[in-house]
Amino acid sequence: MPKRQTAKLLANATLFQLGWFACAFSPQHPWLLLVPLLVLGLHIGWLSSWAAEGKLLLGSLLIGVTLDSALLHLGVFDFGQPLRVFYQVWTQPLWLALLWPLLASTLRHSLAWTAQPWWRASLLGATSAPLSYYAGAQLAGVALPYGTATTLLVLALIWAVVLPLLHRLARSG
Repeated sequence: MPKRQTAKLLANATLFQLGWFACAFSPQHPWLLLVPLLVLGLHIGWLSSWAAEGKLLLGSLLIGVTLDSALLHLGVFDFGQPLRVFYQVWTQPLWLALLWPLLASTLRHSLAWTAQPWWRASLLGATSAPLSYYAGAQLAGVALPYGTATTLLVLALIWAVVLPLLHRLARSG
């Protein structure tokens, strides 16, 4: 792989992580929400196919907000207090919603290697997504009312399906 392409993939992965941490710490420091917005802006600005990438980011946002809102309504997450209207998307905090387009920004880039065969995405989704949710919950002060083990198992089952579907969405654009 050429050095330039490797550098772009590393930059994509690094910017995703920077955005993830900013989202996770934003409940205590709301100004950090500027970081994922900047990361997404840089991502779109660097691409020549920004229209296709924009569709992927928005599609992932809609899927993610729907899924996380359903999990919230099922009691999988407890944010401890009513969410402030200006700080939420549908029924979830803005920081949680922003994680979805951040993830989508990696699907055609640093996570492209997980798209084929499908089981790579399934395995990665089943292992890393629950750990990401758990770490985010710990950093953001989100309770897991069903307990850690049950929540992680439910998230693993869901994400074994979700990440391959997100890759399919990435290929269709």
